[in-house]
Amino acid sequence: MQKSGTILGILGGGQLGRMSAMAAARLGISVIIFCPEKNSPASHVAMDTIIANYDDKDALRTFSNRCDYISYEFENIPLTTVEYLESLKESSVLPSKSLLHVSQDRIKEKQFLNDSGIKTARWAAISGMADIEKTMRDWNGNGFVIKTTRFGYDGKGQIKCDANSYKEDPYLRLFLKETKGQDLIMEDLVDFKCEVSSIVARDYIGKTEIYGPMLNEHKNHILHTTTVPSGLNQNTINSIQNVSETIANRVNLTGVLTVEFFIGSNNEILVNEIAPRTHNSGHWSIDACAVSQFENHVRTVCALPVGSTLRHNDALMLNLIGDDINMVDDHIGAPNTCIHLYGKVEARDGRKMGHINFLKPLTQ
Repeated sequence: MQKSGTILGILGGGQLGRMSAMAAARLGISVIIFCPEKNSPASHVAMDTIIANYDDKDALRTFSNRCDYISYEFENIPLTTVEYLESLKESSVLPSKSLLHVSQDRIKEKQFLNDSGIKTARWAAISGMADIEKTMRDWNGNGFVIKTTRFGYDGKGQIKCDANSYKEDPYLRLFLKETKGQDLIMEDLVDFKCEVSSIVARDYIGKTEIYGPMLNEHKNHILHTTTVPSGLNQNTINSIQNVSETIANRVNLTGVLTVEFFIGSNNEILVNEIAPRTHNSGHWSIDACAVSQFENHVRTVCALPVGSTLRHNDALMLNLIGDDINMVDDHIGAPNTCIHLYGKVEARDGRKMGHINFLKPLTQ
C-alpha cells in the first residue's frame, strides 16, 4: 500500500476527475486538480486545485513538485503539457503520452488499430468534396460520416450523410466550409445492431482486468443508458475482451483504457474508437462492483495492483443530460437506486449533470 500522504495530480477538472478523486480518498490518496476553470466539479472534492492554463509552465512546475503521480481525466490535454511535466519528473504521466498521441487524432487511431490487426469501419482521410466523391465511388456504400480528426465528442465535429443525397446536402457544404483547414476523416456508415464498450484496467506489472462489455444506447449523439450484462453471446463477449486486452498490451497500458465497438448484424466486431481514460459507460461500476473504474484508474497510475472488476449486481446506468436533472426527485427515495450528481449549477442542453445507477440482482 502507498505510504500515508501520497498525492495524485489530475489534469482536468470535470466529472471524471471528480469521481477519480472520490475513489482516491477511499485509498488514503489525496488529489490535486489542475485545470483552467474555476469551480470545476473535481475541485469540490479534491484536496486542492491549481487554476491555470495548460501551457502555464510556472503553474505546471508547482503542480509537479507537489504530486507523487500525475494522470489526466480527458484526452484533449495538450501533448506539450504532458511532455513538459515529464521533463520535470523521473516518472511518466500515465497513461503514456504515446497512447495520448494516438487517441487524440482519429486518423492515427484508426491506423494504429488496423496495423494491430483490429477491424474498424472503412475510413479515408479527406480534405473536400472531391475526396468524398472519389471515396464513395470506391466504397459503393449506403452513407458515411465526416468527422474532424481532433476534439470531437458527443456528436460534435461530425456530420452523417446519405449516399444518394450528399452532393446536394447543404449541411455537408456548411460543415466543410466551417471546418476548412482542419484535418477530416470519412468513415463508412456501419450497419450495426448495437454499440457496446469495454474498459480495461492494466497495472504496472501488466496485469489486466476488464469491465464489460456493456450495452450502450445514445440519444442525440450522447450516451443515454448503459446496461450490464450486455446480452451478447459468450463468443462475442470473449472476442471483445480479447480485442480490448490486445490493445492494452500493444500500447503497454498503465492506467485505464476504454474501447468502443460496433456489433454488426452478423456479429462482426468493429472498433469504433478508444479513449485513454475512464468513461461514461463505466459509471455503473461505482455501485455494482467492489472496485470501480475510478478506483482502478487511481490504483493503476499510482503503482498499486489492479482490483477485481467482478460485479456483485447487474445495473442500468441512466445519464442525466441537461434538464434530466429534474427527474432526480422522482428517484431519490427508490430502492436499489444510486444517484450521483456532479455539482454543476447550470443545466444546459447536452451538459452531463449526473447519472443514476439502478441495481438488480446478479444474473448468472
